[in-house]
Amino acid sequence: MPKQVDHEQRRQQIAEALLEVTGSQGLEGVSLRHVAAQAGVTSGMVQHYFPSKDAMVAFAMRAASARYSARMTAVLEGLGPAPDPRALVTGLLTALLPLDEQQRQDARVALAFQSYAAHRPAAADALRADNAQLCSFLAGLLAPQGADGPVTARHEHAATALLGLAEGLGIQVVSTGLPAERAVAALHASIDLTLRSLRP
Repeated sequence: MPKQVDHEQRRQQIAEALLEVTGSQGLEGVSLRHVAAQAGVTSGMVQHYFPSKDAMVAFAMRAASARYSARMTAVLEGLGPAPDPRALVTGLLTALLPLDEQQRQDARVALAFQSYAAHRPAAADALRADNAQLCSFLAGLLAPQGADGPVTARHEHAATALLGLAEGLGIQVVSTGLPAERAVAALHASIDLTLRSLRP
């Protein structure tokens, strides 16, 4: 009886290989041959699942996004059943900072994908949707009564600024060697300043 192939698992295997290659060599180092070697499959198999580099990168971008989502979910679960909004904001944004080697690898991949999306509207749309969802959630947490409070433009602007700060600090950690502890301290100080400025 022929062996059953889990096609989604195979796609995930290839996407993980692409993330590894991207993290170590950048997207400019990505090729069918490199990804196939990393995944332990043939170039033909990679091409069977992903007929173009754009298709492969699009799937890998979703896989990378899922990694960040899983990290943030773990943070939320670790805060207990009824965390205060400040703890939620701090936990979620800190989860975006690359604080260990695996997270630095993920940050390098995210930076490569952002550069890729800058020239491809479809990829940019996917990143924009993820950012909009996270910004909306953060804005709700910054509102006076937390997630149930009235969200104004001030809260939306503050959420956008804090998200941009967290992403920018992450880039500084992987590109300029900014110490992770300084990035965390700067982020936490900015969160405190933002929350004070939003008090009624």
